[in-house]
Amino acid sequence: MAESDAAIGIFDSGVGGLTVFARVAEGLPDESIIYLGDTARVPYGTKSGETVIRYAAGCAGVLVERGIKMLVVACNTASAHALESLRDELDIPVLGVIAPGARCAVDLSATGRIGVIGTASTIASKAYEEAILGMAPGARVFSKPCPLFVPLAEEGWLHGTVPRQVAAAYLKELLHCDIDTLVLGCTHYPLLRDVIQAAAGPDITLVDSARATSLAVAETLNGLGLRREDPAPPRYIFLVTDAPDNFARVGERFLGRAISPVEWVDV
Repeated sequence: MAESDAAIGIFDSGVGGLTVFARVAEGLPDESIIYLGDTARVPYGTKSGETVIRYAAGCAGVLVERGIKMLVVACNTASAHALESLRDELDIPVLGVIAPGARCAVDLSATGRIGVIGTASTIASKAYEEAILGMAPGARVFSKPCPLFVPLAEEGWLHGTVPRQVAAAYLKELLHCDIDTLVLGCTHYPLLRDVIQAAAGPDITLVDSARATSLAVAETLNGLGLRREDPAPPRYIFLVTDAPDNFARVGERFLGRAISPVEWVDV
């Protein structure tokens, strides 16, 4: 098999990275994808940076063993803490989700007042703030950790009273900062897009880094001459480290189609 016909590898701590999977599959319909959800150790956002680096290395190792041609770190926490170490260790292109999301926020904001929500670890890393200010030094960045969004997404609590109340409580402080753009700084959060948008109001633009990441994947593959040429249909493989049935159930609800089979792997 030609190197260009190898699969793209994507990993996240759980189902959240399926938001990136969906955008990559939509934008690059000829590409095969292997997705790994580290469901045994979700959430990453409450872990130390050192632990996240170790987890990310393990996930990357599983995917590299399967012959991927590119690695997409579809987890903001892992992108914040482990991206550089993965790039140092691997001899394939490694992309994260923070830089594409930051660029999108800068491009969309009219006032330069940008909100960021994410896991406690991502927010503490200041990765989005540094990326945004590196692109737009005059911007103002207001950040808020929202740790309960991940378990809500993982359990499929995407609508109803509970997620609405959680979203309203989390965003109350940010809404007083007069932001016009809000970065969904965790790949789980687009699963809760409706309740987050309702809490934020119609005048605030939500930024989902998944679409921007998909464009970055396409640009990288084109630049390196790694676009798939095999005329056979692409293959999608789903791997998890725990609870494959739950992953399939929640993933199907989001993607709108069956995810089968889901294979358990040890990391």
